[in-house]
Amino acid sequence: MKTSYLFTQLGFAAVTLATWYFFFKIFRQSLHATPFPEERKKRLFRNTLLALVGWTVVVSGLSLSGVLSDFSALPPRFTIVLVVPLVTVILVVRTETVKILLQHTDPAAIIVLQSFRIAVEVLLWLLFVQNLAPVQMTFEGRNLDVLSGLTALPVAWLASRKQLSHFWLVVWNLACLGLLINIVATALLSMPTPLRVFMNEPGSVIVTRFPVVWLPALLVPMAYGLQFLSLRQVLVGKKREATVGV
Repeated sequence: MKTSYLFTQLGFAAVTLATWYFFFKIFRQSLHATPFPEERKKRLFRNTLLALVGWTVVVSGLSLSGVLSDFSALPPRFTIVLVVPLVTVILVVRTETVKILLQHTDPAAIIVLQSFRIAVEVLLWLLFVQNLAPVQMTFEGRNLDVLSGLTALPVAWLASRKQLSHFWLVVWNLACLGLLINIVATALLSMPTPLRVFMNEPGSVIVTRFPVVWLPALLVPMAYGLQFLSLRQVLVGKKREATVGV
């Protein structure tokens, strides 16, 4: 029986909501473990949640209005969905607040959350089956990002048992970032712009439509955000070990 597009839409919405729910659960646990004053903890949680909701509303509105599906300009208007979260995540991850939070966060919790990428790859494959996404965006084509999700589970287990060195954690994170960059680039090069490389139809315009737009706007930033957090956590841990050693 053919799976309907409605099922796939609901799938993207469910995966997005579930992933961010577990992120905020980890975030709350980390906040509780920090020495921050209670008022600051509440403010950080509230402001982060409001920022996420605000971004979701803006992106959803732009998608439903058709603004993001207009590829007449160069760069396409869709790129705002990629640039805004990237700049925001980079600036936030570098802060002292995040550094302190990471010192009170279980490394395995950050890693295991990457398993959401398995569900994303299944949904992308369903879009391909429904003739709504090109094959190169799936694991049947150029997209091997499912490996990030599949390896997240054993890597998290090894990290929880402290059986994985800092070196291999860095290697894993960088490899996963490489896989993510590959699929994002593939999607961009499959869009109807002068820079298009993959000419097979359909193009990747489906990622501009609601609620699939939550993939580039909310799930892709989650993926690289978790990698950045894990990498910084490793670096912070190495510095602490070096300091103790001295």
